[in-house]
Amino acid sequence: MSAPRHDPVLLDEALALLAPGAGETAVDATVGLGGHAERIAARIGPTGRIVINDLDPSNLRAAEARLRALPAPPTIETIHGNLADLPRRLTDRGLAADLVLADLGFASSQVDDPARGFSFSRDGPLDMRLDPSAPETAADLVARLPEAELADLIRRFGEERRAGRIAAKLVAARADAPILTTGRLAELVRQAVGPRRPGERIDPATRTFQALRIAVNDEIGSVERFVGAVGRAARSPGRSWLAPGARVAVIAFHSLEDRPVKRAFADLARAGLADALTRKPIRPGAGELDRNPRARSARLRAIRLPSS
Repeated sequence: MSAPRHDPVLLDEALALLAPGAGETAVDATVGLGGHAERIAARIGPTGRIVINDLDPSNLRAAEARLRALPAPPTIETIHGNLADLPRRLTDRGLAADLVLADLGFASSQVDDPARGFSFSRDGPLDMRLDPSAPETAADLVARLPEAELADLIRRFGEERRAGRIAAKLVAARADAPILTTGRLAELVRQAVGPRRPGERIDPATRTFQALRIAVNDEIGSVERFVGAVGRAARSPGRSWLAPGARVAVIAFHSLEDRPVKRAFADLARAGLADALTRKPIRPGAGELDRNPRARSARLRAIRLPSS
């Protein structure tokens, strides 16, 4: 079986900012299928160490295998868990990272697999869990939330102005039968909001799917806790999961997850606790967008902690 297709986003730009060096300790906080980690591992070499973390155990296994296939891999450590828990788990292992990358996007293997329930391009179970062992699916959320809470979730995490109409439609429909598949959810949303308007580029169901996925995986809360840990590390040099001079880069894909990164990095730079390596977010160029249209919303921000 061939490996899943995977196009790491803003790869060269991230490497230029993180500047991996031989013998360093690198952390890929959301390793996916390992496209970024593979290039980082090659640069830090056999005297280095790379820690790879992911909430999806199947992606973590695939990334580890990819790194171990390198001609001269570094020491490889794997952690299965949430981005927000990673700083504590690195501290527990006595590790301090010289460079950290968090790519907040999804691997193609997740998006394209209808069994995962992330997309309505092909019908599948309404799941959306990055970690299949997590207790609550998107179907569970749709089934249990009161109408007002469901509307608030869709409005807040999907930035959907028609959230009230959508929530009312879902609550009425679930009274007749549970909403268990991506196809049924998408069709109900389309019925609630009407046909796609002229000039509207995305399917009417897109924002509702985004909202449920974010809620199921606590994506925004995880990002906020992660950048909070970066801030605490910057304020406590020498007693931290980040080494002096550490570089930290985050690739976000929508404003909700980019906002806490932008705010946290700007606050650290203003306080003199970090150097901003990106004054504005770096976006993909035309060549990358031709190769990988899914990269169109990506934005990269990075900081560097003081060396002493």
